Amino acid sequence: PRTLPACLAAIASAASPPEQVIVVEDPSIRHPALARNAGAATAVGDVLVFVDADVTVHPVAFVRIRARFASDPTLIALFGSYDDSPTARGVVSVTRNLLHHHVHQQAAGPAGTFWAGLGAIRRQSFEDIRGFVVHPIEDIELGMRLTRGGAKIVLDPAIQGTHLKDWNFYSMVRTDLLVRGIPWVRLLLEQRNAANNTNLNLGWSHRLSALACVALVVAALFGYVWVAGVALGVLVLCNFAFYRLLVRREGVLRAVGGVAVHITHLLVAVAAVPLGVFQHLTARRASSVTKGAPPA
Repeated sequence: PRTLPACLAAIASAASPPEQVIVVEDPSIRHPALARNAGAATAVGDVLVFVDADVTVHPVAFVRIRARFASDPTLIALFGSYDDSPTARGVVSVTRNLLHHHVHQQAAGPAGTFWAGLGAIRRQSFEDIRGFVVHPIEDIELGMRLTRGGAKIVLDPAIQGTHLKDWNFYSMVRTDLLVRGIPWVRLLLEQRNAANNTNLNLGWSHRLSALACVALVVAALFGYVWVAGVALGVLVLCNFAFYRLLVRREGVLRAVGGVAVHITHLLVAVAAVPLGVFQHLTARRASSVTKGAPPA
């Protein structure tokens, strides 16, 4: 990808850089999980750090990673955050990248998930669980397996990188629905014991924000102005810190566009719930039928 040179340059110029840098560019490897596993298989270090090709790490990222693992022998994995200075300037890109930054900045500490955009894991633990599996959200799935086994995972928002991805409206909706939303719902249903430990995007403020968006749209369609006003007020209260960040970084007019993007993001997340449940139940039914079939 065109962002790879910048990604590698940031790694090379960082303080205390990795002893080994592996770029997986085999065109026959079609899934990020398999690419990461292939890179890990050739790595020699005690700690594996995964960096997406569209992320440029901050100069002190590896210093922070080394220090966290050295100071806590019980730490199995940790991950960081995007910074608040995305390079793509479209409203959709800025909003999505700043939202990721904001959510991770607010959730420092123990985590029940993992993020491979800029995340690290002890090599032995990675090998013990046989790495990533082919899944639409393979890093979250890996984090849930680690947590289920009692592993300690930490989100350290001081470990940051700049996201170089340029989003558009279509790519955002498609990703939020098909690549993230529906697979996430299915994963939570399949691994219900891990659901309570997945503390990103599933807090009560996020759920209330999603309900407020639904109420806002329904009320607006049926002309209930006061209901729409209340719903909008709830949405702003639940996301005041994020919207303030948008205003501070982008100004009022672009922030208004960012709020519209955020509402769309939340509505797509709501739509993913019934679709994910339907796919989960369909898959379970198909599995039951297959298991009950007589032997050939």
